[in-house]
Amino acid sequence: MSLPETMQAIEITTPGGPEVLKTTTRPVPRPRTGEVLVKLAYAGLNRPDALQRAGTYAPPKGASDLPGLEGAGDVVAVGEGVTRWKVGDTVCALFPGGSYAEYATTDQGQVLPVPVGMSLRDAACLPETFFTVWSNVFMRGGLKDGETFLVHGGSSGIGTTAIQLAHIFGARVFATAGLAEKCMACEKLGAHRAINYRDEDFVKVVTDAGGADVILDMVGGDYIKRNLRALAEDGRLVQIAFLSGPKTEINFAPLMMRRLTITGSTLRPQSNAAKAAIAAELEAKVWPLLEEGRVAPVIDSVFPVTEAAQAHALMERSTHIGKIVLDIENG
Repeated sequence: MSLPETMQAIEITTPGGPEVLKTTTRPVPRPRTGEVLVKLAYAGLNRPDALQRAGTYAPPKGASDLPGLEGAGDVVAVGEGVTRWKVGDTVCALFPGGSYAEYATTDQGQVLPVPVGMSLRDAACLPETFFTVWSNVFMRGGLKDGETFLVHGGSSGIGTTAIQLAHIFGARVFATAGLAEKCMACEKLGAHRAINYRDEDFVKVVTDAGGADVILDMVGGDYIKRNLRALAEDGRLVQIAFLSGPKTEINFAPLMMRRLTITGSTLRPQSNAAKAAIAAELEAKVWPLLEEGRVAPVIDSVFPVTEAAQAHALMERSTHIGKIVLDIENG
């Protein structure tokens, strides 16, 4: 098929607040060897988008400078060496950047089929959150059936995904959130107990219940020490972000005595091979659950892509529950 030369996209005009996001015209990218080009219908918002916009999270070398890490749409071109995907396939994908646009490219291993029966809007919200949760909670954290799991920010896109997956794979789930409405949402998704961190000490609640085997944290700062106290023996703390900062002082003696593990990762800088391995596990173990309706992304709101600044402002107010979506096709 014939591709246009240019496309509409959202660019970061200068590091700053949501207002620096502006509509622009860019050349349509062409897929390189091993890549696919997707004509996007929807894109999901993620916290790293806001960090990139603020100038604190640069895209990897060779990636688009446009924001956007996930989306769904149709394959419209493939590069040399692409074996599985063909023009016309409807897919969702993880992107190294650039999904706040009509077209974006990504490595073929980071592309997945849209689960049968799922809308493109919902599928656009799967890649970044499901890749992150699966790789950190299950692959890195090793959460098992019968264990206790604590996730902070339970009402976020990551949190709502983590609660559902941990619950369906047999864990007892605790989640923190800052509003009663958010706590109720967490419990409806499968949390055994939601903890309003404004009113309760999550360390006491979790340790009174025997401690957590795995904790997924994106807060950092003082939470790191508190998380370690909340772990059961042989527990694993998995760090994926530092909203309150990456530094704290830790006494390592209890880690040795209680055999604790501190680990973590960020998704974007990982190799294509590593991301493809995560995608393969998701397709085998999680995609059937999505197709059966046993797990689903939680959607808070949808904005036209031209209102990306307003969408970012909502995300930073942290009043939303679940994912915020950009409508590119009708935006």
